Amino acid sequence: MSDTTTDTSTRTGDDQDLGAAGSQLSTAPVEDSPSPDLPSLGVIGWARWFWRQLTSMRVALLLLLLLSLAAIPGSLIPQTGINEAQVADFRERHDVLAPVYDKLGLFNVYSSVWFSAIYILLFVSLIGCIVPRTWQFVGQLRGRPPGAPRRLTRLPAHTTWRTSADPEEVREAALALLRKRRFRAHAVGDAVAAEKGYLRELGNLAFHLALIVMLIAFAWGQLFKSEGNKIVVEGDGFSNTLTQYDDFKSGNLFTNDDLEPFSFDVEEFTGTYERTGPNRGTPRTYETEVTYTEGADGEEKNALIKVNKPLEIGDAKVYLVSHGYAPVVTVRDGKGEIVYQDAVPLLPLDNNVTSNGVVKVLDGYRNPQGKKEQLGFQAFFVPTFGGSASGTMLSQFPALDYPVLALNAYHGDLKADSGIPQSVYQMDKTKMKEFKDADGELLKKLLTPGETMTLPGGAGSITFEKDIKEWAGFQVVQEPGGGWALGGALAAIGGLAASLFVQRRRVWVRAVRGDDGVTVVEMAGLGRSESAKVPEELGDLAGTLYERAPGVPDPEPDGTPEPDGAPEPDGTPPEDPGAPGASGTTTSTDTDSQAVPAEGAEQQ
Repeated sequence: MSDTTTDTSTRTGDDQDLGAAGSQLSTAPVEDSPSPDLPSLGVIGWARWFWRQLTSMRVALLLLLLLSLAAIPGSLIPQTGINEAQVADFRERHDVLAPVYDKLGLFNVYSSVWFSAIYILLFVSLIGCIVPRTWQFVGQLRGRPPGAPRRLTRLPAHTTWRTSADPEEVREAALALLRKRRFRAHAVGDAVAAEKGYLRELGNLAFHLALIVMLIAFAWGQLFKSEGNKIVVEGDGFSNTLTQYDDFKSGNLFTNDDLEPFSFDVEEFTGTYERTGPNRGTPRTYETEVTYTEGADGEEKNALIKVNKPLEIGDAKVYLVSHGYAPVVTVRDGKGEIVYQDAVPLLPLDNNVTSNGVVKVLDGYRNPQGKKEQLGFQAFFVPTFGGSASGTMLSQFPALDYPVLALNAYHGDLKADSGIPQSVYQMDKTKMKEFKDADGELLKKLLTPGETMTLPGGAGSITFEKDIKEWAGFQVVQEPGGGWALGGALAAIGGLAASLFVQRRRVWVRAVRGDDGVTVVEMAGLGRSESAKVPEELGDLAGTLYERAPGVPDPEPDGTPEPDGAPEPDGTPPEDPGAPGASGTTTSTDTDSQAVPAEGAEQQ
């Protein structure tokens, strides 16, 4: 082999034969260079310019970055679609910021106008990028690698040697070798043209298509999603209908018919907690046993719902999100008849499940004068009381070690018949009167399981039963685009990996008979960007082809070749002067053999 070169500089001469060979190594659209003699842009010209800017890759990446930045407020600021209680609390604590956030839509980021604008522009930009690149890539797949340039020695990586084999034999051997190495190869004139690395562009297109799938899945999920919360006490059940939910939110295109038909009963909630150490009070076991049925006549099945391990029924997922206690109370009238007996769910206030709520007796109660009246009790419950010496009604531990129920008693009109919805955890006391104790103060008492508070004047009593039930809070979510979003994310990762680690490259092998009748073999490689992989791969291919078409010594200046196999002066066998990697191989950067790098190939 007479010369192996890995040049990186660019010739500025007038040799233009590399244009076809170096073109179409990517599917990026070619931008026309502006001309100073062009007339001013009109309406159509400006529209075309705007479209080209919007569908350019740099604008798509910029919009993707903006979308990521726009999602940050949604994770830092309370959102009305996730937790309205936190939003209300934020409004109370920030009188100045809350109105500003309202005007900017920061309490509902993902439904705001500006977030939707970025989302839609990114969607249009990606489609505008992908469609022309896809057609161009399909055209490249249907075509064949371009023929060899006139001067292969101008390419970044090239090698040449002389062989006694016929040019046809060399080209056939090169064609078989390249196809064996999974190149798309064919013979063009006196050379073989081959190309490899189409997976790079395929991965690039797959990445952008996956982004579109993710955007569509996200939009579909937002439009058709539903999300509801329900507190269910042990022994009670739930049916997936709108009237059963404590609160419910849905997308704009959601209908009642989209609810997955199912029901379940809560058999038992189990919660255990760390007793000692720095994590004292932290839940160790947090699970609920349920019996559920799918559809109206489905077969009953048992399931165990844990945190982050939901029950999946069709498109719906049932998550266990909260837990609390529901003390069982019995209310009797002045005659000793039971007018109310039920487990009352109370809302936890801290990690030790200090809870509060109300007990409402709406029907069936008559006061000592025989008139219909309603009773209301403010309830405050601690599963582990610190004792009277603690001076506080704060639970010391989340388990039922020392349960105590504190009650305040009222009577009158709870305004439950006004038609205005009321919270089951709050009491409207505008038309209620306090029961007074012997000192004329509000009647209140601390009760342990089994104890009773007697109402004054023969008004009745309320008993804290020994049976203390627990409740579980469930969130039922239907988001139809979740599977597509996951598939799009995985496809995007795979496509990005292919576009980053696979290199598009071309190889040419020319074999022609020289003036002295000896075949001259030239090999060259070209990649989309400079990389050590192209010279290495070319060297490996050249070494394999050299075994099938071995070289012959170069002629001496006087035209007389050296005797083949002549020993070296020290008696060692001679090195094959034509083999790739022999001592005659050189790395040149002189101006007579400057090579055009891949990125400059399209301009040559």
